[in-house]
Amino acid sequence: MQNSKDDIELANKLSEVYGKLKSEIARVIVGQDEVVRLVLTAVFCQGHSLLVGVPGLAKTLLVQTMSDAMDLQFKRIQFTPDLMPSDIVGAETMDKERNFHFTKGPVFANIILADEINRTPPKTQAALLESMQEYAVTIAGVSYELPRPFFVLATQNPIEQEGTYPLPEAQLDRFMFNILLDYPSFEQEFSMVKRTTTDLRPKVSEVISGDEIQSFQHLVRRVPIADNVVEYAVRLTQLSRPVINGSKIANEYLEWGAGPRASQFLVLGAKCNALLNGKYSPDIEDVKIIAPSVLRHRLLRNYKAEAEGLTVDEIVHKLMEA
Repeated sequence: MQNSKDDIELANKLSEVYGKLKSEIARVIVGQDEVVRLVLTAVFCQGHSLLVGVPGLAKTLLVQTMSDAMDLQFKRIQFTPDLMPSDIVGAETMDKERNFHFTKGPVFANIILADEINRTPPKTQAALLESMQEYAVTIAGVSYELPRPFFVLATQNPIEQEGTYPLPEAQLDRFMFNILLDYPSFEQEFSMVKRTTTDLRPKVSEVISGDEIQSFQHLVRRVPIADNVVEYAVRLTQLSRPVINGSKIANEYLEWGAGPRASQFLVLGAKCNALLNGKYSPDIEDVKIIAPSVLRHRLLRNYKAEAEGLTVDEIVHKLMEA
């Protein structure tokens, strides 16, 4: 940011836009404030998110509402065991004159909802994850750029594991956040039921365009950050790695720790969290706020942690206390 006048004005605008986006989304989605904050943070950091929650918690509706408020093209892909890579990225087809033409798949959109990504075989999962990493699709040696901004929100059902293909750790690492959705409170569910059992359908107004989102994504990377905050993010990541002379907590409870990409996402997420809250530079508290969502899917518990009933989130909090 370099404290330039233009960047400061843009930072103030981002904080203002964030408030408007939350208000528009709240017209349709009841509760889930933390989920909305994390998903919007990932969007402004140019990252992807994995949503984990039981059915019926409005995951699809949330993404659809976000795309309406952002004036972005939305596509939903229902992952099934018979889904092929070409069903996602597209394929070459032959016309009547025997000429080949590339037919784009549903991945060519701004916001992709990959519903129940763990229900499709690894070959199809890899096709989507390659698009997430490269922001392009290669068919018959020709590369096709995906539209920008490009954001993937994948969902998983934590209950049903029969007949699923869990994402391997290397592919999970491509997601910036792992976001947990919990059941609504009594008041939230009461309000939701009253609102959704009438004939009224609230209309969401457009708050931001795709070009503005991209300008905010560049702004996040220009935000200045103190060395001690970066040092905290890197130390937290390194403390999660069970190695000789490493962290006592990691050696005791973890089979595997987070890689360098976690440090990068901790810093980016902290920068964005600061901007969303009207600050021009992040502090250690901003890192702590987004740390569970960044590390949750990057830490592999060992037998002792599972035997003692320690969740990954509890281990993350122990690492932050250390």
